[in-house]
Amino acid sequence: MSKDYYKILGVEKGATEDDIKKAYRRLAHKYHPDKSGGDSSKFKEINEAYQILSDKTKRTNYDHYGTAEPFGGFGAQGGHQGWDFGSFDGFSGQGFGDVGDLGDMLDNLFEGLGVKPRRRTYERGSDLEVGLEITLEDAFHGIKKDLKIKTYVRCDVCKGQGAETGSGFKACSTCNGQGEVRENQRTFFGTFSRVKTCEACRGTGQVPEKACKKCTGTGRILDDRDVRVEILPGIQHGQIIKIKDLGEAGQRGAAGGDLYVRINIQSHGTFKRVNDDLVVKHDLNIVGLLMGKKIEVSTISAIKVSLEIPAHFNLKEDLRVKGEGMPHFGSYGRGDLLVSFTIKAPKKLSAQAKKLLEELGGEE
Repeated sequence: MSKDYYKILGVEKGATEDDIKKAYRRLAHKYHPDKSGGDSSKFKEINEAYQILSDKTKRTNYDHYGTAEPFGGFGAQGGHQGWDFGSFDGFSGQGFGDVGDLGDMLDNLFEGLGVKPRRRTYERGSDLEVGLEITLEDAFHGIKKDLKIKTYVRCDVCKGQGAETGSGFKACSTCNGQGEVRENQRTFFGTFSRVKTCEACRGTGQVPEKACKKCTGTGRILDDRDVRVEILPGIQHGQIIKIKDLGEAGQRGAAGGDLYVRINIQSHGTFKRVNDDLVVKHDLNIVGLLMGKKIEVSTISAIKVSLEIPAHFNLKEDLRVKGEGMPHFGSYGRGDLLVSFTIKAPKKLSAQAKKLLEELGGEE
């Protein structure tokens, strides 16, 4: 067993589907490469483990044979997919032609024996990521923002199909409607038939009878896409919002990619955010403190709160005001407001003030 997928996800071998799903979501959130401190290689490994353990058939095969492929990757059903041949670099000398990737050659060899490899498709639109800058107040209240993104969008003339209005589709003459073309390749093993995705029809097996003039048959054009992004209260700096199907449009009616919006929150002149708490600095007049006067402190909701400093309070610590911080994202309640004090002595004391301080100095 080359990899312990259970160990990768941190679950026991008898874990339920729900346990596996929860473990995957927790780790994927932690190691996502778009997050601060993320790890792309770890994220890829976690995703690989989840793809195996979340599929009942693959998980059963993995538990029995150490690989997700049937019969441990051997036999007529499994073909050669459990083997890792890599590539043969350097065997492209005179008389052998271009050997290329051995895995591709064996795909074609086993297809000739009745084991057809998986078809590859390249039509789905690409995912997109954009940055969106907002203020701390926007993050507090929540807001809807409109974006304009230059990308591939569905052709409005042919509705993404690639054919002129009233025109249908016909079998691709290049691949005879198979979506794949076969070419012979000479190697030191002999001559193999290599199967490739047909470039003329992009693997669909069909081409328009008359290609749309606006999109030249691709079903999409480069244009501006207007997107409205809904930002919920309490969103964090660097958090990513996924909007399904609003990435690049797919070719010839294929599925579109997704749009990922990364939120960047501007620095604030008054408040510093620490998770869902807010820190605000306040200059404290020592005379007012000794007289027990209340202080007024600004909040993110633009309302001032009146506070009384408790007796024996350590001014080196922050005074916590419950429920005056940021909203908890996707939940109820709010963080706290932390008031950080800076003691300010008056520039000049009157005789009366000095006398008062002397009297206070004699008290315990």
